[in-house]
Amino acid sequence: MMLKALATSAVALMIAAGPALADTADKRIALSNNYAGNTWRQTMLQSWEKVAKDAVAKGIVAEATAFTTAENQVTEQAAQIQNMILQGYDAIVVDAASPTALNGSVKAACDAGIVVVSFDGIVTEPCAYRVQVDFKELGRKQVEYLATRLPKGGNLLEIRGLAGSSIDEDIHAGILQGIEKHPQFKIVAAVNGDWTQTVAQRAVAGVLPSLPAIDAIVTQGGDGTGAAEAFRIAGRPTPIIILGNRQDELAWWKQQNAANGYETFSATIAPGIATLAFWVAQQVLDGKEFPKDIVAPYLTVSKADLDTVLAATQPGGVANVEYSQADAQKIQAAK
Repeated sequence: MMLKALATSAVALMIAAGPALADTADKRIALSNNYAGNTWRQTMLQSWEKVAKDAVAKGIVAEATAFTTAENQVTEQAAQIQNMILQGYDAIVVDAASPTALNGSVKAACDAGIVVVSFDGIVTEPCAYRVQVDFKELGRKQVEYLATRLPKGGNLLEIRGLAGSSIDEDIHAGILQGIEKHPQFKIVAAVNGDWTQTVAQRAVAGVLPSLPAIDAIVTQGGDGTGAAEAFRIAGRPTPIIILGNRQDELAWWKQQNAANGYETFSATIAPGIATLAFWVAQQVLDGKEFPKDIVAPYLTVSKADLDTVLAATQPGGVANVEYSQADAQKIQAAK
């Protein structure tokens, strides 16, 4: 009996000495993603798979599966979330098609005891967590940069993202705030590029014949080289184009800089923010308290670090930063 008691005590000690994550070892986390039609989303899904697969292998969680809707439709994503509720997931991480239209499904998940963490495309439902960058600041920064390059101002072409998304609305609002501070700039046309080079190229090519001289293009990411190609084909001078950290954009910038000293800057939310949302969900399931709104820095590339960032970014990818459990714990500790 004493040997049995000693053995039992040893097992108890090993469990106690094991990872503090044992409380979530049986938890299941799902990713609800509304769109995968560009390099940012594809890189985001790769980051999720890499980090989630490792967390499952280490026994931190039991499952962390990603689901992407076939179309960027609110109704389809709402149905997807309802299915996740029925399947009994413990947490749902959401890149949302709309900041408000999914609130009913998100509230239903919360009411079922499910942790909901939105990121990138956030939701406004109060029960959900929101992990995002300051997209309005990202929009303002574009105009502030242009004010240093073009102090007398000029005509702007605005390339917007997916219509109806919180990201598109916030970056656009930030750009308008920048123009309010620097009224020497004027938006003479706006098109939707859907954060995709091919869509942006078609959209820009469609409006170019009717536009006056364009001094600069404010963007949302994934549209820079598409815009540049539209201007090249039209035989028009290349304006200052704000870029969005895609590998092809950074490679184009390096080529242009070498050829004629072309200058700009590049910035966007890192696709790896999905991994921060994953760890926030896991930590909340583990009983940790977080603020409902969590702001992460966006990733900026300047000429000084262009070569380094480009060398680390795979062709067809996006400059990226992935987060660890320790990063989420630092946020929690600083709340």
